[in-house]
Amino acid sequence: MTLEPPSRSRPASGAGGYRPGYEIAAERILEYIVKEQLAPGTRLPTEKDLADAVEMSRTVVREAVKILSAVGRLSVQKGRGIYVAEPEGARWQESFSKFLPADLRQVDEMFEFRRHVETATAGLAAQRATPAQVKAIREAASRSMEAATEGDIEVFNQADEVFHAAVGAAATNTFFAATVDSVQRLQRQVSVIGLAGAAGGSLVVAAEQHQAIGVAIASGDDERAASLMAAHIDMTVSQFQREIRKRLLPGDDASS
Repeated sequence: MTLEPPSRSRPASGAGGYRPGYEIAAERILEYIVKEQLAPGTRLPTEKDLADAVEMSRTVVREAVKILSAVGRLSVQKGRGIYVAEPEGARWQESFSKFLPADLRQVDEMFEFRRHVETATAGLAAQRATPAQVKAIREAASRSMEAATEGDIEVFNQADEVFHAAVGAAATNTFFAATVDSVQRLQRQVSVIGLAGAAGGSLVVAAEQHQAIGVAIASGDDERAASLMAAHIDMTVSQFQREIRKRLLPGDDASS
């Protein structure tokens, strides 16, 4: 196995704003895995060698490994080493394991895919949701509004994931539900690794959109549910793109 530094690095500070070292290290580790074509289950170099490969300190790499383990990209096995995590069954397709959460092109592709999937899912949910599923969707929307009103980003993000998962479940299609879950995992990586600490727009507006989608699903209006979901994801895309450009492409945010 060749231990070479990543082909490119990004600034930790400057016009794009400060980025914690563990974010950069996590990003470089993922780039290293893709560059070396390491398959799931492959053992990574020792912590020291990995730190040398990504040109970061061992302390920062250790923190990055913890994060990547928490979001399911690495598996840390005590006494054995660090491994590329195995895909999590049907809900974690192998192709997603090469996703780079700070790569603007891949983030754009992920959201393009998410828009198509979740728009269709919302429409199906409006046609098929049971009373219990409608209740779960609207309760999650209400929780997101409570968190948004209080400015609690962490709780809002949790409620947001529950909301989208509930819509996916209400579509009554295993494949849609599994895909929504997988895409949510990718978006979580963008938030945790690439955009840690960024609020990313109005939480209240997003929560209002959740509630409107819930009303459309409850009333069985599949076209409106799909249209509202598309608008909701379009707003999210705009927020993520703006924040990524501001952090990773200094000087480019003015044109966004």
